[in-house]
Amino acid sequence: MNPSPFYPDIERSPVEEIRKFQETKLQQQLLYLKEKSKFYSDHFLRNRIDIRRIKSIDDLVHIPPTTKEDLQQRNDEFICVPKHSIIDYITTSGTLGDPVTFAMTDKDLDRLAYNEAISFTCADGSATDIYQLMTTIDRRFMAGLAYFMGIRRMGAGVVRVGNGIPEFQWDTIGRIHPTAIIAVPSFILKIIEYAEAHHIDYRSSSIRKAICIGEPLRNMDFSLNTLGRKILEKWPLRLYSTYASTEMGTSFTECGEGIGGHHHPELIIVEFLDDLDRPVKEDECGEVTITTLGVEGMPLLRFKTGDVCFRYPDPCKCGRTTTRLGPVIGRKNQMIKYKGTTLYPPSLYDILDNIDFISNYVVEVFTNEIGTDEVLIHVGSKIPVSGKEKDIKDHFRAKLRVAPLIRFETDENIQRMQFPEVNRKPVKFIDNRDKSKIN
Repeated sequence: MNPSPFYPDIERSPVEEIRKFQETKLQQQLLYLKEKSKFYSDHFLRNRIDIRRIKSIDDLVHIPPTTKEDLQQRNDEFICVPKHSIIDYITTSGTLGDPVTFAMTDKDLDRLAYNEAISFTCADGSATDIYQLMTTIDRRFMAGLAYFMGIRRMGAGVVRVGNGIPEFQWDTIGRIHPTAIIAVPSFILKIIEYAEAHHIDYRSSSIRKAICIGEPLRNMDFSLNTLGRKILEKWPLRLYSTYASTEMGTSFTECGEGIGGHHHPELIIVEFLDDLDRPVKEDECGEVTITTLGVEGMPLLRFKTGDVCFRYPDPCKCGRTTTRLGPVIGRKNQMIKYKGTTLYPPSLYDILDNIDFISNYVVEVFTNEIGTDEVLIHVGSKIPVSGKEKDIKDHFRAKLRVAPLIRFETDENIQRMQFPEVNRKPVKFIDNRDKSKIN
């Protein structure tokens, strides 16, 4: 990889040097939180935490984690700056509950731009690229704004098309000739489908790579999952997965090796915790738990994201020595106990994406009359559905040993379920369980 101002030295430094760097930053962050954050000053007092005794990353285990419920219930108490210092207000998507408002200062927006610039560079981007942004930049959404600012910081070109409208996407590609797209993977299949129906030679277009957001592209062994394979079979792009959240203000983005999202240690400390909030062993999956570094408006300490992943600490061929994050196995709050089997939604999606006659779907989980989890899949089909329920259930039994309930619906009904007006992201999972009964 060529030297770049957005390929930081710290990301290719010896592991021990990275650790010392982070521990210095951690000391600064703890002092800032104690002085500026109403929530964390109370948190330290309530739990009898003497921050002077937190010298290393290992010492973080003495501080109880921060949860999504903390953010929802005490949102304003996390803000560390006066109101006149807030430049931008952002809200989370509310995937696992009520949305949370995040206050961003000018410094935080600079940090966000830097994160995306180094992330796009990690994904083999450069100032010579033109990115077509197929995600919203408005509606209080962090990601679209972050992408735009990061591309600008990197010196590359950007076309702000927004989400949806395949016809407009192809018109823009034909007019401006971007080299890369930023999109939800399932939407890439939609624009391929549109191109085929309208005789657009998409394989000969200017697009050479796709930064994929919001949906997984890879299996646990880093091979492409069904969604990723379907895209590549149709359109031989270079595909790059990303993992991020509003709470982190940071991305884990793949390099060209495609073996996990790279950690940016100058921006975030990451831990992997078990159900008792203890660090897992290196070869075990755990809940991704983050401490932001350098955030001014709403910094977070040991925030549990709800996402379960493996980590990969060995150096990458790209030259980075930082930890890599594997594909998200699932969200802890979305874990399903179904007929004695533990499932996460991605394992259901992969089966559904592999059945050719299914055009779209939504997975619904609810509590049945005996108080256990029931799985109902709303399916839209490209062909008559007679006899197809058994085919779908056979696919599930072959892969997971259990078969969910199937309900066939019109494509229009499922589209309405997938894209409710209040949501910024497509909905593939609806959790209607009695929350008091979720393990």
